[in-house]
Amino acid sequence: MNQVQAITLYQPLLHQIAYNLLRCKADAEDIVQDTFIKWLSIDQTKIDNTKAYLIKAVTNNCLNHLNSLKRKKEEYWDSIQLSQLVVKFKESDFAHFDLEKELSAAFKVIQSKLEPLERAAYLLKEVFDFDYDEIQRVLDKKADHCRQLLSRAKRKLEDEKCKIRAGMPDSSQLFDSFKKACHVDDANEFIQHLKADITTALQKK
Repeated sequence: MNQVQAITLYQPLLHQIAYNLLRCKADAEDIVQDTFIKWLSIDQTKIDNTKAYLIKAVTNNCLNHLNSLKRKKEEYWDSIQLSQLVVKFKESDFAHFDLEKELSAAFKVIQSKLEPLERAAYLLKEVFDFDYDEIQRVLDKKADHCRQLLSRAKRKLEDEKCKIRAGMPDSSQLFDSFKKACHVDDANEFIQHLKADITTALQKK
């Protein structure tokens, strides 16, 4: 069996293995392609079983990729760079879902650590670049109070790594409107959800 035949024969299997491990089509395709490129560059006469070699290589490459992602996410918790994620999110073609997972994870941290008013001030200022006059109108608070809310939010996010509370409020609707606002550059609907979030919190007190 020549190299072209081997690639044609084993590519579907390897792609399925990679996808099962990564759950990302684009990453799976990249891993399989890189595996074949490396395989083509080595002395194949030293390989007793090409199929077994390729399966092991793809599996190892996938595990290395997952470990790399895990390290990046662990490093990410030390500094919540939500505004940078949003920039990447806007530029994404949504073929790669790791970015949305990171955005969701960051949003859960913010949902967990910040009170509704702090959360609203932080997101409007840091993500949507509202000035304090605009935030004041949205939150119906004085500008100085809005500055205090933002400062308090930043301090909380700079504290030790967040441990997301079990049973925290379901933020799926809020997050969905947040994604939509990021993607279409229109925060009006998201602002309404933030206001509803604040109202709900006040009613529970």
